[in-house]
Amino acid sequence: MTPIRCSLATLPIAVAILAAGACRDAAPAANASAPPSSEAPRRTPGHVRLDTSQIGQVRIEELSAHAAADAIKVTGTFEFNADRTAKLLAPVSGQVQNLAVNVGDTVKKNAVLFVLSSREVAAAVAERVNSQKDLELAEKTFAMTTDLYQHQAASRMALQQSEAELAKARSKVTQAEENLRVLGFDPHADEDASRVQPRIPVRTPIDGTVIERTITNGQFVGSESTPLITIADLSSVWVQGDVFERDLRHIAVGEKADVITAAYPDDRFVAEVSRIASVVDAQTRTAKVRFLVANPGERLKPGMYATISVHVSSAHDALTIPASAVFVENGRTFAYVQTGPQEFVRRSVQTVASGSGRSRVLGGVAAGDRVVTDGVLLLRQVEADAAPQ
Repeated sequence: MTPIRCSLATLPIAVAILAAGACRDAAPAANASAPPSSEAPRRTPGHVRLDTSQIGQVRIEELSAHAAADAIKVTGTFEFNADRTAKLLAPVSGQVQNLAVNVGDTVKKNAVLFVLSSREVAAAVAERVNSQKDLELAEKTFAMTTDLYQHQAASRMALQQSEAELAKARSKVTQAEENLRVLGFDPHADEDASRVQPRIPVRTPIDGTVIERTITNGQFVGSESTPLITIADLSSVWVQGDVFERDLRHIAVGEKADVITAAYPDDRFVAEVSRIASVVDAQTRTAKVRFLVANPGERLKPGMYATISVHVSSAHDALTIPASAVFVENGRTFAYVQTGPQEFVRRSVQTVASGSGRSRVLGGVAAGDRVVTDGVLLLRQVEADAAPQ
């Protein structure tokens, strides 16, 4: 073997060549040991995927077009039905006696509430007695004069005069009896009118409840226009509401409606439009509409607030969506539409309020779309959690 001789001058060059080769061999090994870089796939904004446990927490409805049923909302306050309210006045001046009712008592038609002991009644009774006596005398005089005339013992003028006196006496009796009837007496109930007591009974003309009483026993009252007792039939009540001018064309007398109150939020009471005002308020552009509301059990109290829904059926089909399915964010309205077994997408929709807890769809979804009606908050939370930070 021939020995290799290297001079000191060539030694650095050899070392450099060996080092370069080592670097080339080490570089692939270093690259091989580094893990490959990768990025997690990003979900399209507005798309939501629920896992198996979450999918059972949402409810979905497939939209379909049907006859639209809008509702006109009216708010108001319950009040007494004035057509079934009686305000009792004093028919004559007198003293209140035998007062038998208090506020809140239930009374039946023609029940005596109290009596009035009155000088006017005494005067009317006395007039009836005196007129009856005058009539009896006039009848005897006419009979005697007639007999005398037939026997040519009395002139024709005397007969005519007695006949006129008889007619006048009958007229006074009729007037006296009518005065007693006005005061509530039957003038023929007792043959002896002098036995009629100068006390007038005050009766209720309707069944109802005493809602106001301004008198006490022994009080003297006059025949003024102040009601002594007020009776109201609470089997029905009124609600007066303001309806906008644009909605009046949908409302007619006899139209049915539902009533909801804060006192009974789970109950619906039946109402009917009973009157529509003839004028529109120039400032509010509304008209007064009166609703007659059935009041079973007298649970509705005058003074309570009421919300009335007048249902208006449309002649054409419309697409509606449950109000619980839509939500507002940044001034826009959205709903979640199902695109797969566990996939949902947020979609912008345009709606207007309708009746029965639904909204009419103007755009954004179509018939056949499956929208989330319950669980919208869950999807919004899942979407927010998945959004890039």
